[in-house]
Amino acid sequence: MAAIVRTLYTTDDVLIEGIKLDRNDALEVLYKRFYATVLHLVISNNGSEHDAKDLYQETVLIVYEKFRYGNTELTCSLKTFIYSIARNLWLKKLKEKGSGNVSITDNESFLNLTDEMENADNNEKLHEQISVALNNLGEPCRSLIEDFYLKGLNMSSITEKYAYSNSDTAKTQKYKCLMRLKKMFLNTNNDDKED
Repeated sequence: MAAIVRTLYTTDDVLIEGIKLDRNDALEVLYKRFYATVLHLVISNNGSEHDAKDLYQETVLIVYEKFRYGNTELTCSLKTFIYSIARNLWLKKLKEKGSGNVSITDNESFLNLTDEMENADNNEKLHEQISVALNNLGEPCRSLIEDFYLKGLNMSSITEKYAYSNSDTAKTQKYKCLMRLKKMFLNTNNDDKED
């Protein structure tokens, strides 16, 4: 059975399609096919086999999310794409471990994904800050904002749920809550910059 599965995913396009369809066998093939490349990268650059396993799991998760939930289009081979993600993750880990400039000995071609990785880190921080501000907002504002922006309830549903006299009152309350959230977010954001 395993041999049949491997033959189903002989090209990058077919393997990516299997990932998009959330096929476990496609993920298994992805995991096995490129591990040796990442292992070689890590061991050649001051890492252990354990480091390589951890790094590869993180890399596969990123690749899975980019194809399953994103709209990533490959402009290179899947191997180059995976190597590039792993390389950037490993560079980041090496920088965290040591000090000064860090360089990597490459045995594969790669894409420079540094900007993309930094953007992902910045987006994660931004989501965290918004979440903190939203949690500190208090009720009923927090629920109203979540209902409108996250759950997609329309103003008539919100008017009914919160027993507002009409939809104009609901809109006004939503606006006031949004301004409070914005003020809290900006204060949180400014506090982080001062640290």
